[in-house]
Amino acid sequence: MFLNPLSSGLRKLRQNEKGIAAIEFALILPAFALLFFAAVEVSFLMLVDRKVTHTASSLGDLVARGTVMTETEVNDIFSASVALFQPYDGNEAQMRVTSIEREDGQNKVVWSRAQNMTAYSEGQTVTVPNGLLQNGESVVLAEVNYSYNSTLGYFLPSAKTLNEKFYLRPRRVDVVDIMD
Repeated sequence: MFLNPLSSGLRKLRQNEKGIAAIEFALILPAFALLFFAAVEVSFLMLVDRKVTHTASSLGDLVARGTVMTETEVNDIFSASVALFQPYDGNEAQMRVTSIEREDGQNKVVWSRAQNMTAYSEGQTVTVPNGLLQNGESVVLAEVNYSYNSTLGYFLPSAKTLNEKFYLRPRRVDVVDIMD
């Protein structure tokens, strides 16, 4: 007697499909929301990484086009490079531009200027990729570092440091120099 009403109630419950879509939606929504916000966060990170790469390329290119740079020109180039980070704060970016010449088998700094990081010392020996320079040749090295803090804060809980280096040959002279 007691079993018969219970089994018929369970049978009716099992056959009733009203609301099953709402239950499935409620089960799937958190997973899809997580995937959506993770994709948004990764796209923000990729956008900032592209800005770092573009800034390093532009910074080096603007210096490599010069013949003899002045302090004012270098500062203007840094200011223009900061603007490339918009809508992010480019003032937090670490940037360095260095003119390097190979003499007697050693890569030496001709001059270096930096913003938010330390410039190399004149005459300091630096490492460049093998085969990039022969004796008497020079390159302009542009470096940009940026610490990206997550917009959402959940998927990337700590800051990610993005960095880029570009080596460019001077366009119009053998060595880009600077006037003090």
